[in-house]
Amino acid sequence: MDSSSSFKTLSYDDARGVYNLIGAGQDTQAFYEDVATGKVIAHGDFASAESVFEFGCGTGRFGRMLLAEHLPETATYRGVDLSTTMIELAKNKVAEFGGRAEIALSEGGPPSYEPRAAFDRFVSNYVFDLLSEADIAAVISEAHRMLRSGGLLCLSSLSSGHGLISNAVISVWSFLHYLNPRLVAGCRPIEILPFLNDELWEVHYHEAVTPFGLPSEVVVAERL
Repeated sequence: MDSSSSFKTLSYDDARGVYNLIGAGQDTQAFYEDVATGKVIAHGDFASAESVFEFGCGTGRFGRMLLAEHLPETATYRGVDLSTTMIELAKNKVAEFGGRAEIALSEGGPPSYEPRAAFDRFVSNYVFDLLSEADIAAVISEAHRMLRSGGLLCLSSLSSGHGLISNAVISVWSFLHYLNPRLVAGCRPIEILPFLNDELWEVHYHEAVTPFGLPSEVVVAERL
């Protein structure tokens, strides 16, 4: 990750250390994340998906939900994460799905090692807000390469405030991030849409949600 963004970002090694430490408790964030990830599911047309890639699969809770409730029985899922703690948790969560589900450890950067045009859904929930601007752009470029024509990019992320309460909440969050990114597990507010080239992506769905005053952005875009 670079320092070109106005926000400091954790190095891959630092991010791995943070999430190895707090990974077992990540699902406690469901109280606000589930609103945004529910929108991802509602608008990602997973019922017609054949192969899903999740960048930053975390504990595997989202992947398991897809496999158990939303994907066709023949669909496959591959999730990657840089945290060894997350990888073990995710493997346990999706173990019942056998060969349909694969979990792999990554070094943390853009997934340039993944095959071209191998997936019809590229998912990433609450990961882009940890990345530098350069890395966000690179991951989106890799997503375009990895998706088949017509495939969907499905994203959710911590975002800017929308209204008095969420603006106040995100101002405090941003200040803590400025002091030390580790205080907020490396996450900071971002805007996703500026990273999507209109010639490469068609946005199907975009919404800002603010459960409990915590603002998030949801984007579903088709690969052109």
